[in-house]
Amino acid sequence: MLGRAANGVYWMARYLERAENTARLIDVGFHLALTGSSKDSQHDEWRSVLTTAGLIEDYEALYSDFSGPQVFNYILRDPENPGSVLKMLEYARTNARVVRTSITNSVWEATNEGWMTLKDMLARPVRETNLGEVLTAIRRTGTLVRGALEGTMLRNEVYNFARIGTFIERADNTARILDVKYYVLLPSNAWVGSNLDNQQWDTLLRSVAGNRAFSWLNAGSMDPREIARFLILDGQFPRSLVFCAEKIRSNLAGLAKEYGGETSAHELLRDKLSRLHQIDVEEIFDQGLHEFLQDFITRTNEVGAVIAADYRFTE
Repeated sequence: MLGRAANGVYWMARYLERAENTARLIDVGFHLALTGSSKDSQHDEWRSVLTTAGLIEDYEALYSDFSGPQVFNYILRDPENPGSVLKMLEYARTNARVVRTSITNSVWEATNEGWMTLKDMLARPVRETNLGEVLTAIRRTGTLVRGALEGTMLRNEVYNFARIGTFIERADNTARILDVKYYVLLPSNAWVGSNLDNQQWDTLLRSVAGNRAFSWLNAGSMDPREIARFLILDGQFPRSLVFCAEKIRSNLAGLAKEYGGETSAHELLRDKLSRLHQIDVEEIFDQGLHEFLQDFITRTNEVGAVIAADYRFTE
């Protein structure tokens, strides 16, 4: 497989996953802002959404207002935002078109139709009254493409690169959201254990579609350490850090079988996984949750860069 084709399917999957994760993040910001006791607190929630998405500096260079409609339209569709959801979906479709002969009709149609639907929906400013409809359409596009991949693709190198892209993006997203909970969403240590704190933890779980799964395992308890353990170390939850890392490992193993050998990416990921399997949540909190998550994000990005180099994505 040519490197640029591998690059195309890898980034198609990453952009689709990123668009879905961003939609979930906006949904969380919207619900947190609705419960804000003042205009300032509502603006703080939207600021936290921009921070988590890595857009705060670019946004502040253009705008001083942190009202909900201003923020979510910037994230969703603003032409001044090169990382908007609309751009992500366009990039996903462009990459899918590059690898059109390597993916099934079902995968292409789900990607293309999702892009066309959302291009039409985002042609006009989004209002609070139709924000939910837009976010649902974004999440549905990701779900349909993943379903088409799972249901129609051969388990070959194309499938493996798509899955690796999905889980690298997903792991990065879960780590960033969990990190921001401690440094942005929680107003101060005085709020720990309060109703506001519990509400924010519940909303955090909703942002990664984990609230129901967590309640099944923990009888609705909102203990911060258990939530952190769930999002980092629970191998059953498909958005946890360890689950994502294991899926990257299994798909890299598939590539090793296809190409007849391992690369440096395999060794790097083994080291990353060994750290996850050897640590418990108490050790994570002892060393510092922020420090642990920042290290995880850095190592995840390193794995992505090494995969791109090993499989010659630019050729």
